[in-house]
Amino acid sequence: MGGAAKVLLDAKEITDEKKMRKANIDVKKIDKTALFEGAKGTYLDLVFFDNNDGRDQYGNDGFVVQDIGKDRRLAGERGPILGNWIELDVNASRNIPGQDSSPPPQSQPGGAVTRHENAAAIPPPEDDDDIPF
Repeated sequence: MGGAAKVLLDAKEITDEKKMRKANIDVKKIDKTALFEGAKGTYLDLVFFDNNDGRDQYGNDGFVVQDIGKDRRLAGERGPILGNWIELDVNASRNIPGQDSSPPPQSQPGGAVTRHENAAAIPPPEDDDDIPF
């Protein structure tokens, strides 16, 4: 079989390609008032938005926003942007013909991650919150 198997189901295209999203968020920007208690812990709802123009100059496919709840959203409030996300192709790590087989990001001194040798480094976030973790 040359490409991904595709099936049309309720007007949605399904493929056998496995995708995974990886997010990096700045926990110091979390609005603690929007955290909520559940049966097994304290939870944070996140919303993943796509970049309007596709992948950006840093290799990010979109950004991550904290969901602040329906009532606050309807009142016109917006959740804070916490970070960015990238889409990873799980099949690429298996060297499947016709799939992207680029190497994974490499860690650099100081914790920076290089996604592409020509990508500019993302500046470190400002320390402006008192979250203890």
